[in-house]
Amino acid sequence: MKQIRMKIANIHGLELGAHLRLPVDEKARTLAIFAHCFTCSKNLIAIRNISQTLTNNKIGVLSFDFTGLGESEGDFSDTNFSSNVADLIVVANYLKEHYQVPQILIGHSLGGAAVIQAAEQLPEIKAVITIGAPADAAHLARLFKEDLEEINESGEATVNIGGRPFTIKKQFLDDLNHNPASEVLKNLKKALLIMHSPQDVIVEIENATSIYQQARHPKSFISLDGADHLLSDKKDSLYVGNMIAHWASRYLDIQDEQPVSSERQVLTRTGETGYVTDILAGEHYLLADEPSSVGGTDLGPNPYDLLLSSLGACTGMTLRMYADRKRWPLKEVKVHLTHEKRHAADSQDCENPNSKLDHIDKVIEIHGELDKTQMERLLEISARCPVHRTLSSEIVINSSLL
Repeated sequence: MKQIRMKIANIHGLELGAHLRLPVDEKARTLAIFAHCFTCSKNLIAIRNISQTLTNNKIGVLSFDFTGLGESEGDFSDTNFSSNVADLIVVANYLKEHYQVPQILIGHSLGGAAVIQAAEQLPEIKAVITIGAPADAAHLARLFKEDLEEINESGEATVNIGGRPFTIKKQFLDDLNHNPASEVLKNLKKALLIMHSPQDVIVEIENATSIYQQARHPKSFISLDGADHLLSDKKDSLYVGNMIAHWASRYLDIQDEQPVSSERQVLTRTGETGYVTDILAGEHYLLADEPSSVGGTDLGPNPYDLLLSSLGACTGMTLRMYADRKRWPLKEVKVHLTHEKRHAADSQDCENPNSKLDHIDKVIEIHGELDKTQMERLLEISARCPVHRTLSSEIVINSSLL
């Protein structure tokens, strides 16, 4: 995905650090704004994974740090829930003016309570998604209930949240109590998706029940069974991103897009950090990455996996075409492939790694009521698939700069 770093001035002139992530062709069908959890930042791994799946579905995502957090200016102790909501509205208006109108608000934890409040003031928003959100902003006070007496008496206290110290002032608590969500939910004329884990020990599942019961239709609930509050398991955050993309498509005002045209068959983009690579093949979007063992995030197959996949797919398709033409009862083809570099059997230079040859082992598993002659014929035909022939012949690769 394409990532654009930007600074957005809030209502007090302080700069908010933000990232806008776009699809590989930079043509988002719509935009979403992601509001992160209390004291978190836009760089949370779960946010990146959710953004990746949304951009794969042609939804651009802007994530930002609230005032006083991450790369944003300001003093966190001077902020409150209302200022977070104000930051959200500023960001939405910035996108509307400089890019395109955002139609989706996504909020994680307290960010979920914030997007509910902000959506009421943003008429262009069509869909609101909460992830592990409290039913009311005042729920947050429970995180530092042991420090409430000091905050009320001294006006502030340093509290420990998530292993980090934060200064919380009395005005922060007062503001939480002045932002009830119940009235907003009853009058929220937006599609609402509530996502919550029954095992969430930070914001209990009862909060999701309360939000659902207070909200008006259209509203939906998806259980994130087994997930923790921060969606630490990559599978959970990827699942969240995919479900949001499919659910939101029902409610968005999106014009039918023109097919992407290019003089080339395939376009890839690798960003400034990590190895995650977007692939645009015709009108199809794919993802490549490296495993964590070599510094990647394992969000997709590595390049050699994709190469083997091409050979396996081409082999299966070729056998399917041949069997159909012959009217043979071929039920299924599975192609098992591995790639490695090996020394030739008669190599005289075994110590030199450059003397190794690329070897691809292709094992074909054929199912169907076929006799031995037919099976052997299919094995012969498998070597005639176009990708097999390309890889077996001399290849000329012409590289140039654009």
